Amino acid sequence: MTDASASASHEVETLRKERDEYKKLYVDMLAHCRKLELGILGQKSERFISNEAQLTLSVLGTIVKPPDAPQPESIIPEHKRQKPTGRKPLPEHLPRVDIEIVPPEVEAQGTDAFEKIGEDVTETIERRAASTVAVRVHRGKYVAKDKAETVTSATVLQAPPPELPIPRGLAGPAFLADTIVRRWNDHLPLHRQERIFGREGLDIARSTICGWHAELMHLVTPLLNAMWDDALLSPYLCTDATGVLVQALEKCRHAHFFVVAAPEKHVLFFYSEKHNAAAVDEVLAGYKGYLVADAHSVYDHLYKRGDVVEVGCWAHARRYFFKALDSDPQRAREALALIGGLFHFERKWASAAPEARSAARATDAKPILDAFFAWCDDHAAAVLDHTPISRAIGYARNQREALARFLEDGRLPLHNNFSERALRREALGRKNWLFVGSDEGGDTNATFVSLLASCQLHDIEPFAYLRDLFCLLPSWPVDRVLDLAPLNWAATIAKPETIAKLAANPFRRASLGG
Repeated sequence: MTDASASASHEVETLRKERDEYKKLYVDMLAHCRKLELGILGQKSERFISNEAQLTLSVLGTIVKPPDAPQPESIIPEHKRQKPTGRKPLPEHLPRVDIEIVPPEVEAQGTDAFEKIGEDVTETIERRAASTVAVRVHRGKYVAKDKAETVTSATVLQAPPPELPIPRGLAGPAFLADTIVRRWNDHLPLHRQERIFGREGLDIARSTICGWHAELMHLVTPLLNAMWDDALLSPYLCTDATGVLVQALEKCRHAHFFVVAAPEKHVLFFYSEKHNAAAVDEVLAGYKGYLVADAHSVYDHLYKRGDVVEVGCWAHARRYFFKALDSDPQRAREALALIGGLFHFERKWASAAPEARSAARATDAKPILDAFFAWCDDHAAAVLDHTPISRAIGYARNQREALARFLEDGRLPLHNNFSERALRREALGRKNWLFVGSDEGGDTNATFVSLLASCQLHDIEPFAYLRDLFCLLPSWPVDRVLDLAPLNWAATIAKPETIAKLAANPFRRASLGG
């Protein structure tokens, strides 16, 4: 066979393989679409399940290390179901109601005829109806007895009215805090709250509650501004965005919520009418540092200026390869094995100091990183264009520099999951309230979701925090307003002056049953 015919035969064979691969992809996609039509959907989490190909040590070991090298420890920890350990004791802070049940014989003859030698005690949780109270404030007017005959406004003594979050408002701090927690933490729209209060015999229109929240937004704005200023001083930020509908006359329009997280400090939300470069400039005005974000073009102008350094998200890169499992399982498994190795080592270093994590990454993660991108370069020309695996490899290669950025600083995360998890608050709420009523409503939403998300970050009970915040904030010094952020809350409420101020608030005492 001549060289020309051999070359032609090889080319035909190559084209035949590509045709067969494309046909297989086409058939797989038809089957997948059929499942979608029938509603047979698999799990959405990006994990392998038992009847799917598993990330194996052999794949990672073959690609990263020579065949004779010792295999690393398992990169997929086995999940073992914990055995039940019995009923947990109920929290001590719950009020106790003691009920004594006496045998009929003892009840008939009286307890004096018997000697009690012991007892069995069990605890059962029960529920009382929510309690709304009307706090009546009496402010007596007094005049000295020797001046009683010549009473004037100057001689009458009367205590000033107690401070309220909304001056001369109907609702006190605890009631206002409850409506906010219900609305944006428990995702109860205002029309549901209106019905709940109605069942308790309290006629409060949803428009009234909405007006309260708008006024409270202005009260807490100085605090939110201080939290934003503090967050923008962080060495790195995590950000993401999601869409939201805004009510309009004929058809709802689209807007967006941005989340900006300074891990270990603040979780902040920002409402914007647009999802564009101008909106990003407004959200991150004046920020200089690392930015962990997806590869959206709205951030590109920040990186070109040089003040902001892009950090790629390996969870986004991994997601592309999960989408390719159905159409090209072999290549997808190999890529996922390598990415899984990065996540495995990152979990091991999670509690390490940044300096130690950086050193460990250079030793353990960099070889995997180099092997992954070498694998991408080797397969880029072999995959068919516009297929899931082609898009996955293309995304990784385009983001090569950003995805390797975590090696530069031990503080940087491997992924952007922190902000994505925080953004689920808005996604879950959106399923309940469907849309915001106006741009002002979007701002109010972002304001209080910021406080609630930051409470969750610092493990603070949100109702108690907002109740006490509304007691303190009206007369709190503006130059110390950051002390009231969830970041500093534990230290602030432990100070004697804060304890005294809260104890002196009559509405807070009433809400606590005092």
